[in-house]
Amino acid sequence: MTIILTEVAELRLRTFLQATGKSENLAQGIRISVEDGGCSGYQYALNLVYVPKPGDLQVQQGRVSVYVDPDSAPLLDGVVVDYVEGLTQSGFKFTNPNATDTCGCGQSFRTGDCTPTGVPCS
Repeated sequence: MTIILTEVAELRLRTFLQATGKSENLAQGIRISVEDGGCSGYQYALNLVYVPKPGDLQVQQGRVSVYVDPDSAPLLDGVVVDYVEGLTQSGFKFTNPNATDTCGCGQSFRTGDCTPTGVPCS
């Protein structure tokens, strides 16, 4: 399982994790997952991980622990996560080698013929 955080994405995530609370309540890492939805069929999700779930895969990127559930892992293998800042939009950008099509909003994707029906971007 390979997930790559760019230097900027790792810095932003690390800074966010450090700001999550006092040392006894700090999140242990970030969960990157895939959910049904978005206009192309699948959408990316980022969540804090306080306690890893059984079966989670863990990838260490710099000083950030990235957790991935076994169902999302095949769809995220090889994904590159970057953080971009612009005048009209800032946020995490996913470059996924498994995607056969992506949405104009950049937050959803399709893979092969097994993608569920998407919903319009809002």
